[in-house]
Amino acid sequence: EKDRIAVAASQVIFGKPGTKIIALLIMVATFGCNNGLILSGARVYYTMARDKLFFRQAGTLNRNAVPQWALWAQFAVASVLCLSGKYGDLLDMISFVVVIFYVLTILGIFILRKKRPELPRPYKAFGYPVLPILYMLMGTSFCILLIIYKPEFTWPGLIIALLGIPLYYIANSGNRKNKTE
Repeated sequence: EKDRIAVAASQVIFGKPGTKIIALLIMVATFGCNNGLILSGARVYYTMARDKLFFRQAGTLNRNAVPQWALWAQFAVASVLCLSGKYGDLLDMISFVVVIFYVLTILGIFILRKKRPELPRPYKAFGYPVLPILYMLMGTSFCILLIIYKPEFTWPGLIIALLGIPLYYIANSGNRKNKTE
């Protein structure tokens, strides 16, 4: 248990009873965070389906205006991820993929400004171009270090993300048929 920073710190500061309270508070915070992520993730699936970027069923609402199918899909994904191992391992796996997408998103700012300079820019990136470039360098370095030092967690995360490519084409195969008819 000493490998967990919060547990080690709470044992020194609060003793054994305080450690149990801290552990309980961490669990409550984690469940609350997961609740928000699962519920908002279902809305992302719903919006993607409405934009014809995900399975059509995910774009439907039940009688209570809840994207029920998308919520079940998000539940399934979250459940599989929970079975993947310890929380720190899951964090390594997910952090790797999330940072890749953050870096790609910021790269998109540069590409969009180059390809479409005429578009209005209602939001200005703070410190552009220095801070976005710095973030991309740090994010890329973080991902490279995770690949080097924790490949057993980064590769599964990358494979899961790459599985989204065929999933995208499967989900949109009906849309292409409708366009050709």
